[in-house]
Amino acid sequence: MSMRQKAKVRGGAAVAVAAVLALALAGCGGGGEKAKEPTKSETPQSQGSSPQQPAPTASKGSGPLEVIATAQGPSGVVLELNSAVRDQDGYVTVSGQIKNTGSATFSNIGPLRGDEKTASPASVAGASLVDSVGKKRYLVLRDTEGRCACTTGLAFIKSGESAGFFAQFPAPPATTTEVVFGLPTFAAATIKISG
Repeated sequence: MSMRQKAKVRGGAAVAVAAVLALALAGCGGGGEKAKEPTKSETPQSQGSSPQQPAPTASKGSGPLEVIATAQGPSGVVLELNSAVRDQDGYVTVSGQIKNTGSATFSNIGPLRGDEKTASPASVAGASLVDSVGKKRYLVLRDTEGRCACTTGLAFIKSGESAGFFAQFPAPPATTTEVVFGLPTFAAATIKISG
């Protein structure tokens, strides 16, 4: 065999090996399907921040929300508390509805934010939990920029309408199962913590 024929054979073998490898790699590529996007429950939460959860809202197909306590506010406005849930991360999330049963639009939202002036305007940042047995008061949690872990953006509530809200607090000790929820301008309400 001449040198020229040996070079042709070796070159052809190299091309054949490259073609086989290319086909093998293409076969491992997933068949051209798009990668599955993570669902909401699979999306990882950022560590070090308290997760904010939306206030419950009644959908068209669901029944009315359970009311665990009510508190009277100004001008026919009523606070209905739907849940107070302790989670494994050491937080208690209180959620409910602010209902306007009066005849006029409720727009005096400012006092609900408590002493908050800048980071969380038009919010329920003034809410608190009081552990009467442990003699401690728990305020709404804040993120690193001072924003409350609570509902923000409340402007007004028209007559006959309601606005959902939530507020998240540090959890009292596990032995504390009953606390008093307070929101400025509303009467205090005793609630049981679940979870």
